[in-house]
Amino acid sequence: MQDQFDHRYDDIIQLDRPVSSRHAPMSRLNRAAQFSPFAALTGYDDAIAETERLTTPRIELDDSQRSILSDKLARLRRGDAVSITYFVYDEYKSGGAYVTATGPVKTIDPVTHTVTMQSGAVIPMEDILTVETQ
Repeated sequence: MQDQFDHRYDDIIQLDRPVSSRHAPMSRLNRAAQFSPFAALTGYDDAIAETERLTTPRIELDDSQRSILSDKLARLRRGDAVSITYFVYDEYKSGGAYVTATGPVKTIDPVTHTVTMQSGAVIPMEDILTVETQ
């Protein structure tokens, strides 16, 4: 049975490849492009990565922790070198991440309740978890 299938194309196997009289032959580059990878689900990988990305819930300080933090913030002065760990809300999911800004303090604004670092980071006081002087 296998022997009869081995010879079914014998009549055309030795013929030259047909050449169109209307169309110029395609370049190797264009011919290769036909077989390049195709992303049928554009953005799917980004959506999966976003789903896998974890967020952290915001830690609520108790009264004694808030009091200690308030005292530290009251003692801060312009130019003090500090490390401030604060919460940054996630744009797309509930929760966020804790970030640490290290460097000199530029301004402390009691009206807007923000600490501005020399690096330009503007930190809302209500989002501060820890303040460590260096």
